[in-house]
Amino acid sequence: MTDLARYQDPAAIQRVLHTAKTVAVVGLSKNELRASYFVGYYLKRHGYRVIPVNPGETEILGERCYPSLLDVPTPVDLVNVFRAPDALPGIAREAVAIHAGALWCQFGVINAEGARIAEDGGMTVIMDRCLKVEHARYIGRMHWLGFNTQRITSVRAGLQ
Repeated sequence: MTDLARYQDPAAIQRVLHTAKTVAVVGLSKNELRASYFVGYYLKRHGYRVIPVNPGETEILGERCYPSLLDVPTPVDLVNVFRAPDALPGIAREAVAIHAGALWCQFGVINAEGARIAEDGGMTVIMDRCLKVEHARYIGRMHWLGFNTQRITSVRAGLQ
């Protein structure tokens, strides 16, 4: 298994999706055309509590926005990161400090040091995956429509 593949384990992804209720979205934008906004909106529509973390805003998606994870006054199950990879170590330290359960790094947010910090702090790490896409794959409409969710397959083990 490559280094990145260890952070894309389907069982870990499903566990995070099924256990998280409160998601802090670091880098959530109020610009409706940005991927972070669309993911935050999608998560709210699917019953997650979304906490925006963006020092440049006061409110996004009708929720109070916080300048950092350390300022969030309620427990966070999952930290979803929409920031440049070099910001990840600092975000991981904050996520460990608030005792978040998992760190989810969106497409392209890849940083080994950040992953190590989160893992050393007891967190599950998902990296280079989109939270909305994975939710749709395992829980949402893609799952309902029969897309490959890696749960049922016509291919016998070992022949893949």
